[in-house]
Amino acid sequence: MHALLDLVARHRQGHATGVTSICSAHPLVIEASLRHAQRTGQDLLLFEATCNQVNQDGGYTGMRPADFVAFVHGIAQRVGFDTSRIALGGDHLGPNPWTDLDAGAAMDKAEVMVAAYIAAGFRKIHLDCSMACSGDPEPLPEAEIVRRAVRLCRAAEAAWAVAGGEAPVYVIGTEVPVPGGATEAIEGLALTTPDAALATIQAHRDAFAGAGLEDAWQRVVASVVQPGVEFDHHDVIDYDSSKAHALSEAVTTVPGMVFEAHSTDYQTRDALGALVRDHFAILKVGPGLTFALREALWALDAIEREWIAEGQRAGLREVTLQRMQDAPGYWQRYYHGEGRALATDLQYSLSDRIRYYWPDARIEQARAQLFDNLRADPPPLPLIGQYLPHALHAVRNGTASLDPQSLAMAHISAVLDDYHHACQDHDLS
Repeated sequence: MHALLDLVARHRQGHATGVTSICSAHPLVIEASLRHAQRTGQDLLLFEATCNQVNQDGGYTGMRPADFVAFVHGIAQRVGFDTSRIALGGDHLGPNPWTDLDAGAAMDKAEVMVAAYIAAGFRKIHLDCSMACSGDPEPLPEAEIVRRAVRLCRAAEAAWAVAGGEAPVYVIGTEVPVPGGATEAIEGLALTTPDAALATIQAHRDAFAGAGLEDAWQRVVASVVQPGVEFDHHDVIDYDSSKAHALSEAVTTVPGMVFEAHSTDYQTRDALGALVRDHFAILKVGPGLTFALREALWALDAIEREWIAEGQRAGLREVTLQRMQDAPGYWQRYYHGEGRALATDLQYSLSDRIRYYWPDARIEQARAQLFDNLRADPPPLPLIGQYLPHALHAVRNGTASLDPQSLAMAHISAVLDDYHHACQDHDLS
């Protein structure tokens, strides 16, 4: 049985089990996730790519779907992780990268993208056609969203018929937070109502049946809703189980399905556990992990300033901030402050737009030099403890080394520990 179908079945049988959906294309985040799964003995590790990150045109990562699979599997093979334990998902698959085109042209490209994901080996497909294309009414009527989702499901099923292998599973639902977190201060976040959640599921069920996709409907494992979690540049709205109770109970009336929660980044361990217990069994995280990576890199930069002679320092932080100022395209629409406020957002915003800059050649050169400096002249444990206490704890318990890359991954793993704890199998009875 498909690992995700099995997980959902176990959850519906009364076990509060869930899965972390890791949405990142950074090699250190990928490797940290793989090593964390090795250490904790996870049977299933789920990586997802978004339509903007990875598509047939390359996306902002420059990777097509097959490239992303080779990228993840290559790291897994290097660290000795069994690739059969890795599930790959496509998130927000729809016309979003091409909304400047009319709907017909954008959906043509979305069909090609979904087929490419299936051909490459992705088997968890989020059908998201909620975005308006050129000439569309805004907001797009739900009936049209559903019609377009069915069109993409049909394309995915046709691609699977050619590719073979394990059948794809699907995620529906369009009531999702803004990818990467809210761009403005959050005011009055509204949870999805139970009636709206059930109406969305019913509309998709009817449309799948009308299109002859009854078999595919049996593989729809989740619907995306807003359970009351979100973050903006500086603040996090924490999950409140009491407010989401009615929504949580609604999905128990739908056989074979759970809810998927987006923007769970920065939630507490207890909040993540409550989400899983309340049937939000798929927890998507992205910026929260690259934010932890940035914390680790800034900490290593601070250690370098205290430990390495001035003329030999890489100056990663200064190089990165200068490159962000030189090429503001990834943050200019999102950060509107000046002076100290802008400097703070560039580095510390929870939306973590800095993550788009790590592949920059000059930044990567500085990162490599920083790591080389600290490998050639390792800092003492008290200095590591000052700036990376989670990593020092991992060093002392034997799950990390003094190598700067290992220290950075240990800091990321501290975030993954919370998700792993939340997703463990707890009896709901």
